Amino acid sequence: MSLYPLQKTAIILIDPFNDFLSEGGKLFPLTKETVEETGLVRNIKRLLIAAREKKIRIVYAPHHNTQKGDYLNWKFLSPSHQGSSNITLFEKGSWGAGFHPELMMQEGDLLAQNHWTASGFANTDLDFLLRQHGIEHIVLAGMKANTCIDSTARYGVELGYHVTLIKDAIAAFNWDEIKATVETNFPNYGHALYGTEEFIQQINL
Repeated sequence: MSLYPLQKTAIILIDPFNDFLSEGGKLFPLTKETVEETGLVRNIKRLLIAAREKKIRIVYAPHHNTQKGDYLNWKFLSPSHQGSSNITLFEKGSWGAGFHPELMMQEGDLLAQNHWTASGFANTDLDFLLRQHGIEHIVLAGMKANTCIDSTARYGVELGYHVTLIKDAIAAFNWDEIKATVETNFPNYGHALYGTEEFIQQINL
């Protein structure tokens, strides 16, 4: 019997932006190695196809689409937002803030409010959406391993969800960031850690 009750499980896809995942994206020079070598886009696509076939809910949890000056007067700016007044990542209305063409939303998918910093839950309606659809198990994939993925996973545990991380469906700026998330951080608080194929096998039991 599967660990995952299908009607109570959701895939949370975090920040599948062109800026992260596509040639020409503003951050792609930093993410290219880990994105390509993990086969991230291919693995997420397989994950989404398998989940949709099983009627598992898909929820997109994107970062705020920025405009110049958005973070100028923040009292305590995080390191990841340094320089945001000069470089607009995931810029509102831009190609870079669009989802990767192979990872687009489909009818029936849910879109959470954009998060401003790292956690997909903080100051958004993600928790509300999940609870309205009876979700108890969340499965995380996307970007970036040591920031938005890690923060959303931790927050999910605090809110009482069963949290799974798909270890070959995340990437980062370097392998050390991924290693820290997969080998050190997540095992100390998360509930299940699978590769894409392992998870697909789980939901097909």
